[in-house]
Amino acid sequence: MATWWRQTGGGLPRTFWYLWTATLINRLGGFVAIYLGVYLVSVRHFDPSYAGVVIGLHGAGSALGTLLGGIIADRWGRRPAMLAGNVSAAVTAAALGLTGHPVAIAALTLSLGLFLGVARPAFTATIIDVVGDRDRLRALTLNYWAINIGFSVAATLAGVLIRADPVLLFVVNAAVLLGTAALIAVKVPESRPAPEVVGPRAPADRGGLGTVLRDRVFLTFTALTGLIWLCIEADVMLPVALQADGLPASAYGPVIAVNGLMIVVGQLFVPRLVARFDRSRTIALAAVVIGAGFALTALADTVWFYAGTVMVWTLGEMLMTPANSALTADLSPTAQRGRYQGVYSLGYAFASFAGPTVGGLVTGRFGDTALWLGLAGLALLVALGNLLAGPARTRRIAALRVPAPAPARPEPAPV
Repeated sequence: MATWWRQTGGGLPRTFWYLWTATLINRLGGFVAIYLGVYLVSVRHFDPSYAGVVIGLHGAGSALGTLLGGIIADRWGRRPAMLAGNVSAAVTAAALGLTGHPVAIAALTLSLGLFLGVARPAFTATIIDVVGDRDRLRALTLNYWAINIGFSVAATLAGVLIRADPVLLFVVNAAVLLGTAALIAVKVPESRPAPEVVGPRAPADRGGLGTVLRDRVFLTFTALTGLIWLCIEADVMLPVALQADGLPASAYGPVIAVNGLMIVVGQLFVPRLVARFDRSRTIALAAVVIGAGFALTALADTVWFYAGTVMVWTLGEMLMTPANSALTADLSPTAQRGRYQGVYSLGYAFASFAGPTVGGLVTGRFGDTALWLGLAGLALLVALGNLLAGPARTRRIAALRVPAPAPARPEPAPV
């Protein structure tokens, strides 16, 4: 075990572990995003349709925030983005718990999503900055592990807090965000590469998103990532499938718990399995496994069978996530890591909205079997897309790793 842990977590810089701790703390107290819908319907007694709109505003704010945060991280630094995002989100979360006006709730929820989004690209960019190329895969995997541990514990704690006093959801979440900001302020130095390291800015790079949005290789990768996450996010239709098979809706909890349990227990073993393989091929294989899991869901008719299908597509998710994160880092120019992380996050933001929406529309019109088979087909298309895009990504990564030419030394003045 000692040897395994050295290979999994050993040798990483101290700054990374402060970031990892900040991630864990942040996710342990991330109650608002988890229980916002329950709070609005059960505590504030708003209509479910209003709750759906408000949750959508949180996602929209997060998408906008990641773009803004990426620009801030590259132009003014990682620390300003992380500190401003977390402190502003803390103030907003506290205010959200103290208001009952529907317009104020909607505006504050949008702002909360935006401020949380501002901090995320800078956070990931800092990990990439401080961890060497060889260790990025396991570092990003460890960070993903912390996210899932925090989410799993937060989901349980949020249920306790909302029964004790719903306002505690917001107060404790705000305190945790301030604690995250304090840890970053004290222990995490600015890591944005200096201009002399990355070389002079290209004329086209004015600090905005234009360079990223013209990068077809990266945009294709982001789109394919969004589509495979759409498949995973559509799993919210599992309760409908369970009820259609005569199973209680309460069975959804134990079934979907397989996902979190597998990630928390098994994610640390993944980096050693995939590190030596081509990233694009690993992602393609993961998409095939995810597709197989959803194809099997179309056949499931018992709780154990459904749990088995979740196990299959979760295995695909575990293979995909670290490879995706490492490939994002590989494809990001040093001077633009924040912006690339911000644009990459749009793929997941799109999936968070489109997955449940498409899942609901397809299930309502054609039934859940059509949904699961459609998701399986989409996953296979994503696998094919990653295989076809692999050579272009390899060429781009090789080009980015070529060191910039040293500035020419001035000729001595003639005597």
